[in-house]
Amino acid sequence: MSYGEEVPYQEEKQDLPHQAKLDLWKTSFGLQAVDGLKPSKYMVELANEHIEGRKSYEEIEDNLKRYYDSDESDYITKEADGVALRIAQLLSDDFFTLSSGSLLAIHKYLFTDIFTDFPVGKFRNVNITKKEAVLEGASVQYASHFLIQDTLDYDFKAEKNFSFKGMSQKEIGKHVMHFISDVWQIHPFREGNTRTMAVFAIKYLRSLGFTLDNQPFQSHSDYFRDCLVLANASRELQTTKYLNLFTENLLFEGSNKLDRQNMIDRTKSILHGNSSHFPKPHHKGINR
Repeated sequence: MSYGEEVPYQEEKQDLPHQAKLDLWKTSFGLQAVDGLKPSKYMVELANEHIEGRKSYEEIEDNLKRYYDSDESDYITKEADGVALRIAQLLSDDFFTLSSGSLLAIHKYLFTDIFTDFPVGKFRNVNITKKEAVLEGASVQYASHFLIQDTLDYDFKAEKNFSFKGMSQKEIGKHVMHFISDVWQIHPFREGNTRTMAVFAIKYLRSLGFTLDNQPFQSHSDYFRDCLVLANASRELQTTKYLNLFTENLLFEGSNKLDRQNMIDRTKSILHGNSSHFPKPHHKGINR
């Protein structure tokens, strides 16, 4: 072989310890709650077999394909199962590149053959709004579909050029999560933005040397989404307080109570607590 010659590269996969695999599966299952999804009992059984070393990811994928080919189970459960498997797979290694291309690749891997009505691994080509309970039915103002690529390019270039020199770990962690929030606000995809961003965030933080306690993603993924909503809300409703609480629990052994009702109560207090209203913006094993 001569210098500079390209050769195929195969990752030498090492089997993860039992606890690490358990953590990944709990995280992948917990993230489905972002969209109100819950994996099937069959998926939980397959995950436990993987944790115990009796099944590979490839075997689970094959089992799921046969199961859903022969069973008339609802589409929602199929999505919960399939995406959970793919999240666990993506989080089982530490390969990561800080780029919008990585974001596209993660979305494509998670949702290929899952989303059939929306583009997968491609930016949305329409403008969207979403009613948010934590905003009393208002929507975050997402980026215009015409500006998605340019806005992402700007954010990623700024992040790549940002220097962490002289910053504490807490400052770096907070900065990264605010970057994640900024990218989420663009909402580059029709569906699956929060799960894609969660996987991207975990892999980015790991690449910076952080050790994560994934329990907040496992048990409070809906809180995570509401954090992002409030961080990008309009006017008086905008706050990063809750995102910072989530970050402390995720990265720095925080013990903050992650209660969505606190967010909802805050919104109600701001909107209805006084006479001056402002317009809403437009726009072990796994036991689950």
